[in-house]
Amino acid sequence: MLLEYIAIAVMIAVATLIAFIAIGLGELFGPRKNSDAKSMPYESGMNPYGEGTRRMPVRFYLIAVLFILFDIEVVFFLPWAIAFRKLGIFGLLEMVVFIGILLIGYVYAWKKGALEWE
Repeated sequence: MLLEYIAIAVMIAVATLIAFIAIGLGELFGPRKNSDAKSMPYESGMNPYGEGTRRMPVRFYLIAVLFILFDIEVVFFLPWAIAFRKLGIFGLLEMVVFIGILLIGYVYAWKKGALEWE
């Protein structure tokens, strides 16, 4: 029964071995000359200015989380659309309930002002 998993174990072992070999070769043959230019942080080809930890408004994170939340929920539409005919009326009602829950969350976020950009 476990013979079916040998291929996966071999693939993981080979991938791990290749990773260690690549890291070892880089350490063994890589340049070791340190300089001030190499120690500087790199920021899009420009010299960075100001402190590296700038305060970001919470609004950025809130919009990002809401985008990811609603974007990931939309992924569930594809399997439903593929199996739509097999699911019948029950599948349609389930998707209506799912869309209703999404709509309630969207309206709640909208009413709370989470989607407004000031």
